[in-house]
Amino acid sequence: MSGVWPPPPGEQPHQGAATPPAHPQPQPGWTQPGWTQPGGTQPGGTQPLPPAHKPGAIPLRPLGLGDMLDGAFRLVRFNPGATVGASVLVAAVAMAFPLVATSVLTFTGDSLDFFSRSLEDPAYAPGTDELVGMVTAFGAYVVGAVLQGFGMILVAGMISHVAHAAALGRKLTLGQAWVATHGKRWRLVGLATVFVIIAVLAWVIAAVPVIVLAIVVDSPIPAIVVGVLMLPLLLAFWVFVSTRLYLLSVPSLMLEQNGVFGAIGRAWNLSKGQFWRLLGIALLTAIIAGVASQIVAFPISIVGSVVAVAAPELYFLATLGSGAIAQVVAAAVTTPFTGAVTNLQYLDQRIRKESYEVELMEQAGLLSR
Repeated sequence: MSGVWPPPPGEQPHQGAATPPAHPQPQPGWTQPGWTQPGGTQPGGTQPLPPAHKPGAIPLRPLGLGDMLDGAFRLVRFNPGATVGASVLVAAVAMAFPLVATSVLTFTGDSLDFFSRSLEDPAYAPGTDELVGMVTAFGAYVVGAVLQGFGMILVAGMISHVAHAAALGRKLTLGQAWVATHGKRWRLVGLATVFVIIAVLAWVIAAVPVIVLAIVVDSPIPAIVVGVLMLPLLLAFWVFVSTRLYLLSVPSLMLEQNGVFGAIGRAWNLSKGQFWRLLGIALLTAIIAGVASQIVAFPISIVGSVVAVAAPELYFLATLGSGAIAQVVAAAVTTPFTGAVTNLQYLDQRIRKESYEVELMEQAGLLSR
């Protein structure tokens, strides 16, 4: 630790010793390392650095599950613009694409009107124009989902800076969080691309024996059996990769001087010996976020279904439109919360393994450098 604690009470510094830098007085009940009680006694032994130091959203000590969940909620409430605002902005822009495309197809022609016609005539089959309209509408939705995924990568980087600032008791605006990602944005995209490639390669490797068996063996049973066995292996592989390599790589990339592969290696080192803890907290966070998103999205889906039944000619617009709006609302709930917990897991691992709380105290002005 840079800086030196003052000598214990009643003990004079050595002659010629440099005057130690001033430090903030500990709060009542705290005992600094190296200090003793009057009379030389030290009940309970030397205590660690004050566990209750909490300049911001979290206490600067190893975090428990409750600390992380509470800190995530505090972080989002303390920085709604840079967390919820960023998520909603990205999701709204991305989902505007399928909404506009479907609206144009609905109100400028009858290419999406086959649903109402099929209600009138059960034997009605959609023509070429209607099939093209359906493909276009769903294609626009897929494009919007890809755009949202791309944007959420950048939002994750912004939340890393927001979480770090919140731990120090500082607040970042949406613009400040965006500026903080300068120079790292394409690295974020590159990081996401690496894991997309890993996922594709895993699927290809798993599919090869299934395809070979389907071609070589007359019976489809061996191919089906191998395919069924490959699914849990793929799931286990992806859970391992996500927990050991991806989970902590984004905050490492954003908050440290790492490149794409340096951030992956850093995530590997930080997660060493912490797999089940990281996975358990991540799964619990995903469950909480998933339930919350379903709660807020369910009424929107009901409204979309009611409109689709009441006005069959608007079936596609109501279905895709309600889905797009639900995506935006869910993004406002899930992305900031899950991103905050992930970044608090990163801070927790650095505190546990590197005494990072000392550096955080210095950055917060609680200790002199």
